[in-house]
Amino acid sequence: MRTPVRPAALVAAYFDNLLPDERATAQALQRAVLDAAPHLEQSVKWGNLVFSAAGQHVMAIITHKTHANLQFFQGAALAPQFPQLEGSGKGVRHLKCRYRQPLDEALVRTLVQAALDAVAG
Repeated sequence: MRTPVRPAALVAAYFDNLLPDERATAQALQRAVLDAAPHLEQSVKWGNLVFSAAGQHVMAIITHKTHANLQFFQGAALAPQFPQLEGSGKGVRHLKCRYRQPLDEALVRTLVQAALDAVAG
């Protein structure tokens, strides 16, 4: 019989599989997001760390070769207020965070709160 894998174990495995620079930036992003909204649920979907509220995906950490993105699923609604967000799609926008660069934690916290407000509607 299969034993279900706990979400915390999947999140830990997600970080274990990242390269050192990726891990440091992703963990800094995770801390900043959870400092702003400790009630968010974490899961690993599509190979990324996804944060959800009340069953709705709000944001995700997506690693790339030179940077990590904090992706906001309803980011288009936030873009007019936050020129730091990049992207041109129908809904998703992201904050690009370069490896080995300091993270603007205050901006991340403000973005997280704005994203939660946008989801709550």
